[in-house]
Amino acid sequence: MITGVFGVRAWARVGVLTSLAYCLHQRRVALAKLQGGDGHHPVDRSLLQLKMVQVVYRHGARSPLKPLPREEQQVEWSPQLLEVPPQTQFDYTVTNLAGGPKPHSPYDCQYRETTLKGGMFAGQLTKVGMQQMYALGERLRKNYVEDTPFLSPTFNPQEVFVRSTNMYRNLESTRCLLAGLFQRQKEGPIIIHTDEASSEVLYPNYQNCWRLRHRIRGRRQAASLQPGISEDLKKVKEGMGSDSSDEVDFLTLLDNVAAEQVHSLPSCPTLKRFARMIEQRAVDTALYIMQREDRESLQMAVGPFLHLLESNLLKAVDPATPPNKLRKLYLYAAHDVTLMPLLLTLGIFDHKWPPFAVDLTMELYQHQESKEWFVQLYYHGEEQVPTGCPDGLCPLDQFLNIMSAYTLSPEKYHTLCSQAQAMELGNGE
Repeated sequence: MITGVFGVRAWARVGVLTSLAYCLHQRRVALAKLQGGDGHHPVDRSLLQLKMVQVVYRHGARSPLKPLPREEQQVEWSPQLLEVPPQTQFDYTVTNLAGGPKPHSPYDCQYRETTLKGGMFAGQLTKVGMQQMYALGERLRKNYVEDTPFLSPTFNPQEVFVRSTNMYRNLESTRCLLAGLFQRQKEGPIIIHTDEASSEVLYPNYQNCWRLRHRIRGRRQAASLQPGISEDLKKVKEGMGSDSSDEVDFLTLLDNVAAEQVHSLPSCPTLKRFARMIEQRAVDTALYIMQREDRESLQMAVGPFLHLLESNLLKAVDPATPPNKLRKLYLYAAHDVTLMPLLLTLGIFDHKWPPFAVDLTMELYQHQESKEWFVQLYYHGEEQVPTGCPDGLCPLDQFLNIMSAYTLSPEKYHTLCSQAQAMELGNGE
């Protein structure tokens, strides 16, 4: 979804969540005593028990969402690229969040209106993308089935919850991931839950959040005029033979060059020559649009999704949660425009565009002696240290406090998103 871009509250809440916060604090005190008083000694990982895993991932490689403006700049997107690898075949059913019929997908309808040179539609998952997702599933299998016997070797709906944005490339990416993770073996039906586009929270929802749409209005156009970005864009466009009337920015350029490179297609020489610069300027453009210092915009972009992830953590540590309300693994099929703000809120953005099939994995552990809880983050398979955490193994209460700066409950999200609209309506504008 490249072309679709874009006072800290305390974590402790009333009632049962406040009690949970107190319990977490008490367990940290116990762990500090166990470790020698200062709480900074390395934790004995042999005493940690994995309790839950959440994985947020981008779909696999696909065709571009928007072609380059001139036909001579475009590559051939042949339908042969859509061949389905046999090992990725795995039956699944899509429902809405309540278990009812699959919602309508306006984005898929929009993509089918764009036929690329060669015959493919915009935004279609390819064989390469399916193989990438299968490989991600195999890596998760190695981590959580083979190396650590955490998940059953076959898909079990009592262990795994799956949610995806309602776009075919994400649904199919999830199929391939599950095929790799469970080697096409299942004990029950695979249900992929999805939401209406109007209320989806797995990406920044400009249709649903009026204030976010209002706030970033014009930022994308203004980004192309920023010093450095403007000059580099002119250089690339001149090299491609484009003129000033061609509406193209670094987001569109990266969307095309990244798709062409991963499929080993012959990009135009200028795109190949400036590929690294195009990615960096696309990142600069996205950061200008999102404006990392604009905390409210990041809240509105991914706050509701962070709330989902937080709620799963809190349910897992609450002893009153019924077992049938918990899952060992939560899978969320999202987009690059989801991962960038997520990484920013956690302080682990590496200033590289999230590649196809990349994953952000959140592991929840409990120490078997102190009963303290910890979170471990991985991005693209590499351990991460979120801002505010002492090291990669982060005490849960500290991690929740980091998230709390950006987490929004559905009620607060609705209030924040509608504030500016209500003010304008009140002023008669």
